[in-house]
Amino acid sequence: MLRLLTVGQLQANCYIFVCDETGMGVVIDPGDESEKIIDLIQGESFKILYIINTHVHLDHTGANREVKRSTGAKILVHQEDADMMEMGKYDLSFSKQEMFVSFKIDRRLVDNEIIKFGMQKLKVIHTPGHTPGGICLLGQDVLFTGDTLFKNSIGRYDLPGGDREALKNSLKKKLLVLDNNLTILPGHGPFSSLGEEKKNNLLLREIIEK
Repeated sequence: MLRLLTVGQLQANCYIFVCDETGMGVVIDPGDESEKIIDLIQGESFKILYIINTHVHLDHTGANREVKRSTGAKILVHQEDADMMEMGKYDLSFSKQEMFVSFKIDRRLVDNEIIKFGMQKLKVIHTPGHTPGGICLLGQDVLFTGDTLFKNSIGRYDLPGGDREALKNSLKKKLLVLDNNLTILPGHGPFSSLGEEKKNNLLLREIIEK
């Protein structure tokens, strides 16, 4: 069971992904509007075990504290972004400001780690480039891509911690080798499929061909 909420100034996609059999689930990238997220969780009586951040940027982590307080869920972040999150320094390039808000990380993720909830599981794929600790999450037929890959676009690599070559390697060696039929669930914007992006995403083709 999948629920999508688009939240905050930058219209980030927050996903609530739940095991149908048990009602246990995860919240992926609760970036803002915590009341909206919590109301949906409580309204459907979901048992949220984990809050998973695909990367450290505030538009994907801003509601961490409130959702954790409401649900008791543990916050999971890749180890390469965890220190930045715990120090509480976030780049807000869209507003030319910095905000200092810290979150205690409950579990530091590593590449290929499996996150289980009920009968569901997600595999962590470390995809640095947008941030050092950026991740994608692979399910049975879905791929949550955070800010690594979008419909007809790719993640920025010009923010602090961004790295063009790292992003290129992540896309080419980690994502493009996966099943074309996977539904891509990005951090912003509409859904797609991996096969469609291989065929039609000009920015993706440009970066991997250079």
